[in-house]
Amino acid sequence: MLNYAIKRIGLAVLIIFLVMLAMYAMVFLVPGDPASLALGPRATPELKQALMESMGLDKPVYVQVWNFFRNALTGDLGYDVWSKRPVADMILEVFPQTLFLGAVALGTAVVLGIGLGCLAVLWRGSLADRLLAVLSVSMISVPSFVIAIYLLLIFAVWLGWFPAIGAGEAGNVKSQIQAVILPAAAIGITWVGYIARLVRASMLDVMGANHVRTARAFGLTERKIVLRYALRIAIIPTIAILAVGFGSILSSAVFVETVFSRPGIGSLITGAVLKRNYPVVMGAVLFMTAFYLFVVTAADLLMAYLDPRIRDVLRG
Repeated sequence: MLNYAIKRIGLAVLIIFLVMLAMYAMVFLVPGDPASLALGPRATPELKQALMESMGLDKPVYVQVWNFFRNALTGDLGYDVWSKRPVADMILEVFPQTLFLGAVALGTAVVLGIGLGCLAVLWRGSLADRLLAVLSVSMISVPSFVIAIYLLLIFAVWLGWFPAIGAGEAGNVKSQIQAVILPAAAIGITWVGYIARLVRASMLDVMGANHVRTARAFGLTERKIVLRYALRIAIIPTIAILAVGFGSILSSAVFVETVFSRPGIGSLITGAVLKRNYPVVMGAVLFMTAFYLFVVTAADLLMAYLDPRIRDVLRG
């Protein structure tokens, strides 16, 4: 188990380093130099050179990557080109909003997805099971930004039940909850379908296991078998998909935060890209990559801890 954890952490560090190389490659692949794109065509050569030096883009690529990686290990992600604020402070200021949005979306998707998956197993082979299958596939097929636009039009513009933009008033819990419902629904609806189908498929495999047949032979109801015996084992594959799903949810927040004008790391990255503010873009992308890898690695280790079969494979 310890060797497996070391390998997973080492792989995560390698991925972060490759992401940094890819970010610097994209900076130099964009037509024109970053200073001209940021300042416009009328900027003087001296001003462009000063901006390149302030962003550290006047040094060789390998030096830039090394300096960025070394500084990132100490929490220094650079400074905003325009406001001169530390990028790390800007990220930590808005990330709680994105994390809150993602947690609400994922929590809603887990509750509804597991519930629909259990109902599909209890009603397997019936018309209700087929209807739930159609509903789940429909949820999976629609992109989150399309759902966001329709939710905004129907529930915010036409009906006026929820606010159309913003994250609610600071310190007002009711206002913040109302403001997060539509964005969280836009992100989470897709994953309700994924989780429901995965739980149903996993649980149907478990329903033929020996301990389930034994429980059925003792006269336990199908409902108790599903909830007490089958769900505990069937939920293990869902842990892996939830880790991937949480990363997908955070990436979807880029579009949803833009649609609903919510403050968050997605809005921060979008604004920095439009302004060619490369230190903010690279710092935010690196932070999100590191956070995503942390979630996925933690999920892998949790699966290995919960499932004895995985531990046996690791020992072998």
